[in-house]
Amino acid sequence: MSHKGVLKFLPSLMLGVALAVPAFAESASQSMKDAGHSATNAVSHAWQGTKTAVKDTDITAKVKIALHNDKLTKGHDIHVTTRDGVVTLTGHAPSEAARRAAKLARETTGVVSVNNDIRPSRSVSSRD
Repeated sequence: MSHKGVLKFLPSLMLGVALAVPAFAESASQSMKDAGHSATNAVSHAWQGTKTAVKDTDITAKVKIALHNDKLTKGHDIHVTTRDGVVTLTGHAPSEAARRAAKLARETTGVVSVNNDIRPSRSVSSRD
C-alpha cells in the first residue's frame, strides 16, 4: 500500500477505534459490576452459613446441658446434633429417658423440630 493509500485509510481506522473503545469500556464495566455482585452474594452466603452454624452449635450446647442437668437423662448414651434448628437425638437409653430427652430438646429455645432416634436400652439397675 502506498503512503497516500495509508493516509486515506487512517481516518477510517481512527473512527473505528474511537467508536469501539466505549463499547469495550462498557463491556468491561459490566463485567466488573457482575463480579462485584457475585462477590457480594458469596460473602452473604458465607455469612448466613456461619450464622446458622453458630446458632446450631448454641442449640446443641443448650440441649446437652439440659440432658446433663436432668435426673432422668443424665448419664445415658444420648448424642445431640443440630442442623438448621432441627435437633437429632441418637444413642441408647431407656424409653422413658428417650421420651424425656425429646421433650427437653423441644423445649429448648431455637429448636425447630426434634428427630428422636434414640434406641431403647434396658435400664441399669443398681447392684448391692
